Amino acid sequence: MHPPKKNRRAFDEVPRWQIYLPLGLYLLFTLVPFYWMLLFAFRPAGSTALVPWPITFEHFSKVWNDRSFGIFFQNSMIVGISTLVATTAVALAGGYALARFRFRIKNAFMLGLLCSQFIPGALMLVPLFEIFKNLRMINSLGSVIVAETVFQLPLSIILISGFIKNVPVSLEEAAWVDGCGRFRAFCAVVLPLLRPGLIAVGSFAFVHSWNHFLFALMFLSEQDKQTIPVGLNTLIGSDSVDLGALAAGGVVAALPVVIVFAFIQKWLITGFSAGAVKG
Repeated sequence: MHPPKKNRRAFDEVPRWQIYLPLGLYLLFTLVPFYWMLLFAFRPAGSTALVPWPITFEHFSKVWNDRSFGIFFQNSMIVGISTLVATTAVALAGGYALARFRFRIKNAFMLGLLCSQFIPGALMLVPLFEIFKNLRMINSLGSVIVAETVFQLPLSIILISGFIKNVPVSLEEAAWVDGCGRFRAFCAVVLPLLRPGLIAVGSFAFVHSWNHFLFALMFLSEQDKQTIPVGLNTLIGSDSVDLGALAAGGVVAALPVVIVFAFIQKWLITGFSAGAVKG
């Protein structure tokens, strides 16, 4: 049924400025902090110009070489990629179980996953620290990877489960009739259709672990094991702050995330929307 002609005419006659003005203000509010970060990162030290000219890379050289940001970047990549792989693999198995199997505590398990999202990570620092201490994982990137994966799994399992429910069971049943086992049918029929959902879950896990500060601060003590968020914190002194170096470090930290979202934004939107259709 089409909306009444009067309502459609009222909607079509909304002035364009009433749409573009709020969007423009929001865009300005969002982009101005990024411009200031780029300004301080590329502007020579001591300059007060509002345009970064002449452009200098001295701040980047300082944070990358003198402040060990090359090591921080490498550690963050290891944590981010490992968390992405571990979260995606476990969430895929858990989501398939919730979507395709019936068991007695299924509803209670789903409720537990949802309730776990209300628990802040700071409340779990002491028990996690004791566990990793007993396992001799303190000051190891593995402790951060495990902690990040555990906290990413509830939401990831829920999203993957909702996405798998959108894949008709009849496709798997047809593969079973043709002689495929459950695992082979899943890999051949279902898995290719889950690409948007897997990209959404993986990218969310990567970005969260890349930006997370608390676990790396608490579980890693040596400088050569630190990640970029902790490295940025070392640029803030008790008496002064090197704004140029801090801004350059912020650009280094933000660049991988911007690149990731630039390439996967279509799959990301599709994955999150599809995973939220059924529950």
